[in-house]
Amino acid sequence: MDKSKVLGSTLIIAGTTIGAGMLALPLASAGIGFTTSLIIMVALWSLMAYTALLMIEIHQHAEQEATLHTLANKFLGKKGKWVASFAMMFLFYALCAAYIAGGGSQFADRISGFTGIEVSNTTSTLLFTFIVAAVVTIGTSTVDKVNRVLFLVKIVAMAMVLTFLAPNVTESYLLSMPVEQGLVIAAIPVIFTSFGFHGSIPAIVNYLDGHTPSLRKAILIGSAIPLIIYVFWQLVTLGVVNQSTLLDNQGLSALISTLATTVHKSNLGQTIGVFADLALLTSFLGVSLGLFEFLGDSLKKQGKGNSRVLVGAVTFLPPMGFALFYPQGFIMALGYAAIALVVLAIFLPILMVKKARAQSEQDHYQVIGGNLGLAVTSTVGVCIAGAQLLITMGVLPALG
Repeated sequence: MDKSKVLGSTLIIAGTTIGAGMLALPLASAGIGFTTSLIIMVALWSLMAYTALLMIEIHQHAEQEATLHTLANKFLGKKGKWVASFAMMFLFYALCAAYIAGGGSQFADRISGFTGIEVSNTTSTLLFTFIVAAVVTIGTSTVDKVNRVLFLVKIVAMAMVLTFLAPNVTESYLLSMPVEQGLVIAAIPVIFTSFGFHGSIPAIVNYLDGHTPSLRKAILIGSAIPLIIYVFWQLVTLGVVNQSTLLDNQGLSALISTLATTVHKSNLGQTIGVFADLALLTSFLGVSLGLFEFLGDSLKKQGKGNSRVLVGAVTFLPPMGFALFYPQGFIMALGYAAIALVVLAIFLPILMVKKARAQSEQDHYQVIGGNLGLAVTSTVGVCIAGAQLLITMGVLPALG
């Protein structure tokens, strides 16, 4: 297997994971403390890596080009196919709309900052969407090359932010205990969503020609990179600002302002802004690539003539339309993103792998853990979805 492709796939997974969700981690963890958030992050990373490996096991029983839509139909029938389709489209369209809305606004600021030309949010949103759509429509190889450059620049920006913040870490802040138990449970769906990359797995499987050892390496390393970065990010943010201040200053702009004020670095806000742009863009590339591959499989037209342009239009026009006309309309929908991700990344892989194991008579790669691992994972999935429902009902405190 081409090592360059394995590296590229690893970075696509890492780039997809380290998105805008990372910027919400300090806010979600504001009332629970560093130690508690660390335990939750490690547990949820293990959970998501495990279910991603289940997806690799499932792909051994299908065509190399198969997407989640195809797999669900093969193992779970029409009902499973429609559940998978709804979960995938709900999650991906909501995320894409959020990324377009946020990225379009930030893109306008960047154009103004670099050229001095003032453009409207509508124009910048159209330009931002067109650029990303062009990259994704050309193909996974192009996404790989662009993502490598963006990912490396993002790591440099991240390193600069960590360098600014690290000397100001206060040990007593890191030792803070949770303010209330409800906040611990309420933080779980947000942190869980920050480890989501499963929608891009079918594209990676196709890119790596279904080579299981390479896929395992890409998934384990690609998902571990965000975990390590998240730990350092939580260390410097929760260690620089105390819990009460974070709780009183909810929101990304407030977080950036609070961090910059605390460490007395005027250019820190700009550096975090660049990092936020890159985190959003790399995640948008990965998510939209997964949606593009999914819709291409659904429409049965991918790879035929100019059909990639058609699939690109179906992928990007709906979320762009919502982002343009209803810029605030997805806040409530994003609250349910964790539930859609539970279906997509936990319940469906477990159901499909049970069917695959029951039907297969050949010796295929099988994820360790057996039925006990599947049962424990299912239970955790129910708890995550339940926590989000309790937040929606007002039983648990809402974050952010």
